[in-house]
Amino acid sequence: MARNLKALGLWRTALIASVRQDGPDLSARQMAIMLQVYLTDPPHTVRGLAATLNISKPAVTRALDRLSLLGFIKRKRDAEDKRSVLVQRTVKGSVFLSDFAELVVAAGAVAPEDMAVIRAEEELAAAAKARLEAQLNASGTLAVTA
Repeated sequence: MARNLKALGLWRTALIASVRQDGPDLSARQMAIMLQVYLTDPPHTVRGLAATLNISKPAVTRALDRLSLLGFIKRKRDAEDKRSVLVQRTVKGSVFLSDFAELVVAAGAVAPEDMAVIRAEEELAAAAKARLEAQLNASGTLAVTA
């Protein structure tokens, strides 16, 4: 539970810093589309984004309309399939996500005393896992493969 609270605290801190800046506020859907377009290999289409994110094509189109107005993405008709529209990255969108990534990094800065607690918790978890694996191996329940 503490790990979940830390993760949510990190996200909250990054979002608050983002909202305090002069830049645009993106919805969760718009940010998800941005991250999908920028962090996965192209090509990206409305149909593909809708399937990947499990949302409707009209919802993707509305989000792309906003992102396009902001200059974060551009749309281009697919030369091979005229029915398909490709979603492409822009320099402005790359800069926006790079700046947002810096906010996340800054939000994740961990104080040394917190890092000591995290390491201690990780060591306890690793020791418990090792004991469990040893018990399972001894009972023949777990077959270890390399």
